[in-house]
Amino acid sequence: MLTAGEVAALIAATGWIVLVCVLTMVLIKLARLLTETARAVSDLTSRMTPLLDDMGVTVSETNRQLVAVEAIARDVKQVSGHAAKLSAVTQTVFTGPLIKVSSIGYGVRRAIEARKQPRGRRRP
Repeated sequence: MLTAGEVAALIAATGWIVLVCVLTMVLIKLARLLTETARAVSDLTSRMTPLLDDMGVTVSETNRQLVAVEAIARDVKQVSGHAAKLSAVTQTVFTGPLIKVSSIGYGVRRAIEARKQPRGRRRP
């Protein structure tokens, strides 16, 4: 028969064996996880390099297009400035004489109306 101390030692030894087996399984799964993670990182790295190269080309092309758009915007600003100056010149050239012709027309019309009305009924 086994004594109480031997039974306790046997139970402790069995517990340690179970604990070691569980820890071994956990470590094996952890090793698999680390291997898969390393493989995923390696795959991601191999895919990232072309993506970063493409992104660099895209940024360069975008900068080139922005330079072109800036030049176009500068030209549009210059054209709008010329259009504003042309509008001012056109207004000066046409409105002054047009106002004078309109005034002369009004004066002639008033004079004609004044001649047609009898002398006693003239408007002020």
